[in-house]
Amino acid sequence: MIAIEISQPGGPEVLTPVNRPTPAPAAGEVLIRVQAAGVNRPDILQRLGRYPPPPGASDIPGLEVAGTVVDIGPATEAWERRWKIGDVLCALVGGGGYAEYCVVPEPQCLPVPRSVDVVTSAAIPETYFTVWTNLFQRARLHSGQTLLVHGGSSGIGTTAIQLAHAFGATVYTTAGSQKKCAACEQLGADRAINYREMDFVQAVRDLTSGRGVDIILDIIGAEYFERNLACLAIDGCLVQIGLQSGAKTEFNLTTLMHKRLTITGSTLRIRSVLEKGTIARDLEHNVWPMLESGRVAPVICETLPLTQAGEAHRHLESGEVIGKILLIPDASS
Repeated sequence: MIAIEISQPGGPEVLTPVNRPTPAPAAGEVLIRVQAAGVNRPDILQRLGRYPPPPGASDIPGLEVAGTVVDIGPATEAWERRWKIGDVLCALVGGGGYAEYCVVPEPQCLPVPRSVDVVTSAAIPETYFTVWTNLFQRARLHSGQTLLVHGGSSGIGTTAIQLAHAFGATVYTTAGSQKKCAACEQLGADRAINYREMDFVQAVRDLTSGRGVDIILDIIGAEYFERNLACLAIDGCLVQIGLQSGAKTEFNLTTLMHKRLTITGSTLRIRSVLEKGTIARDLEHNVWPMLESGRVAPVICETLPLTQAGEAHRHLESGEVIGKILLIPDASS
């Protein structure tokens, strides 16, 4: 099969098409003929050598795929067998997505939602798993609350805006241009704040009459940390899921205590198959009906051939992408 290898840590040019043996599914796994793979910022970090795959995961980048089951590994007592050869699925993977074939643990697979085409469904798993587990399972976002989403035009941001809006929250977001702000508001954000033109802390205070927001979903990290705490209401919650501006910061604990704040966060890739399977079933029950009705939908910026993975990374790193980029293996086009 054709796969994309990281020849060495570096820029997009290190993403190299190579021939690799087609993997065989182990016990409790399925083999998917990939029709599309999503491109995500963790892929860029892996390419740079800053986010190595966990033990046992493929060294090939790519954390989400969609396609057809072509082989099934031996059954396992760990979970009930559900999928069969010929099923069309989308799936979260620990690695290996940038390839013509990919093995996936059965619990991490989901049926392609009705009314969503198989290629588009490849943009669902990574962002929907991440947003669901962090906003709804950890922060317990519910109707009537206020949410601030940083990076609203990103794959994570476009997903969070739509889901939070669909579940009845008031959603504010930050983005870096008027075009991006307009796109966020079209997706359901009550107000998009252009952080290049205004201070988002003051904007949030104005929008909430000084109260602050109940929850913040942040992908930026250190640079925004203290400002995020200033934006939170009493009993508010900061959910940290990215560190684009760094991982270390100092802050005044008094703010934390006076406001009774909660700070949480998580990473998805290192979690167990059982944990990811639990998130998958929760998504299927709570979110799949929304995807099937069109109430929420993945936002696709562009699709590129698999062999142009380097170009996909260049586009994502440009900061101009709204939504997701997908890679299409030549054999599936």
